[in-house]
Order: sequence, then structure tokens, then C-alpha cells
Amino acid sequence: MTSTLLGFEMSSLFSSFTQEFSAFSLEQIYKSFLTLFVTIDIIGAIPIILSLKSKGQEYHATQVGVYSGIILIAFLFAGEPLLGSFGADISTFGVAGGIVLFVMAVEMIFGIEIFKSEGSNGNSTFVPLVFPLFAGAASFTTLLTLRADGMAMINLAISIVLNMVLVYLVLRYVSILDRLLGANGVYILRKFFGVVLLAISVKFITKNLIDVIAMVERGVANHGG
Repeated sequence: MTSTLLGFEMSSLFSSFTQEFSAFSLEQIYKSFLTLFVTIDIIGAIPIILSLKSKGQEYHATQVGVYSGIILIAFLFAGEPLLGSFGADISTFGVAGGIVLFVMAVEMIFGIEIFKSEGSNGNSTFVPLVFPLFAGAASFTTLLTLRADGMAMINLAISIVLNMVLVYLVLRYVSILDRLLGANGVYILRKFFGVVLLAISVKFITKNLIDVIAMVERGVANHGG
């Protein structure tokens, strides 16, 4: 009996893994990578990183990338069940997430800073770099909003890894990037990606709002029937 149950569980696990792997999509990876890249805003973080270095605060590029990736992937798998435990669903969170991304885009376009100037003394590996800069509320919101948009777990996980590779490279070679881009280059890229994020957030809000309205209408119809 026990061996039969174990075999069933293993078969179910293998089936779930096969189904998830079959959802692999380069298009989804590209879209989710771009959205997460804009949200993390590694280019806009260059001045913050340089400021931390000028104040004598140390960080380890590898640790920042690894810790941020682990936190984001863990939230990717646990975030939706956690959301359900509070009685919310993915579509309503998608609307809320879209609003948060909209506000972030406005902040990027108009140069408003939140959290990013805060940090601890001495070592900046975890605070403020891992949290809240790269693996904070904005990234969590983006992941669940992307899930609400129909993105598969495997594609989101790959986009997280790719973004963390970029985070590591920027942290590792930030001085070189600063010389190449210059203050004007960083400023222009930040504004450009702010506009991109604004467009993405509007899409998330409208799409998930339509889903929420449809869900409410079905509920009213069922209740009336």
C-alpha cells in the first residue's frame, strides 16, 4: 500500500515537472526578463552603488546575485499559495501589482526615490542591495503580476537567473560602466525604462481588471441563478 502511494506521488511529481518543462517559451522568457529587468532597475541603481562605495561600504557581487536569486525564486513558488491564504486571488493581485508598477514608473520618470537611499553601515551586501533594492516588494509584485499574466514558472525562474547574472556583472564592473555611460547615459536609460515600465503596468492593470470584472459578473450571475 505504501509503495503504491509512493509510486503515485512520484508519478504525479514527474507529470507536474514534465508539464512545467513543456511550457518553456523563449518569448515568455524575453518578456518576463525585460519586465523584471526594468523593475529591478539595475541601470538606475548604478549611482546608488557608486554612492555606497564612496562611503566605504563593502558588498560582495556574487553573494548579492545569489541571495537575491534565491529569495526571488522562493517567492515565485510560495507567493501564490501565500496570497491564497489571505483570501486574495492572482487576478486581483495583478491589478494591485500593475498599480504598484505604475507608481514605480512614475518615480523613475520624475526622479523620485523610495528606499534606495537607506542602508546599513559597513557591509551593504544584504541591506540595501539584496533587500529592498533587488529582491524587494517591487520584484515580488512583478513576479506575481507576471504569473497573473499567464507566465509559466520555468520561464520566470530562467528570467530571474538571467537578471541575477546581470546584477552580478553590473556590481562587479560598476566603475567601468559608470565611465562608459556617464551621468547623462544613466539618466537617459533610467527615463527610457521608466516609460517602458509605464506601458507594461497599464497593460497589467487593464488585462487583470477585465478578468476581475468577468469573475464578479460570473459570481453575480451564479448568485442570481
